[in-house]
Amino acid sequence: MSQPAPDLEQKHAGVVVPPPLIYAGALLLGLAVDYFVQGPATGLPWSLRLPAGTVLVLVGFAVPLVASAQFRMANTDVRPWKPSTALVTTGIYRYTRNPMYAGLTLIFLGVALLADSVITLALLPPLLVVIATAVIRREEHYLEITFGEEYRQYKRRVRRWI
Repeated sequence: MSQPAPDLEQKHAGVVVPPPLIYAGALLLGLAVDYFVQGPATGLPWSLRLPAGTVLVLVGFAVPLVASAQFRMANTDVRPWKPSTALVTTGIYRYTRNPMYAGLTLIFLGVALLADSVITLALLPPLLVVIATAVIRREEHYLEITFGEEYRQYKRRVRRWI
């Protein structure tokens, strides 16, 4: 973990909508469309969807909680519209630069499986494009401005997702 450069040009990542709301909106949209259109089912039996969906949702909640705890320990704000005061590169951040988004993706997948909703599953790729372009790119740009070479080295060492 390091402290930001004192001459910041940008005070925060500039993310306009909280990422959990983006995920929730896409999930609710998919489930609503599936409900009203009665879209196709996955074809997977409940005996498979129940344990798989449950594990995905539970792990999906656990990963962002662990990542958030690491932010709190580093005394930096998890919200991308607030300034970052430290670069967190330890713990779960040694394996993925975006564990919170990975966790939200697992929750999305788990709920879509539990709901047996192909329509909801089909919304995942466009959702990930939105997250990558409207959220992650902004955050990465901000972190490069804020932490410079240390962040660039971190990006070279650790993958964006998994």
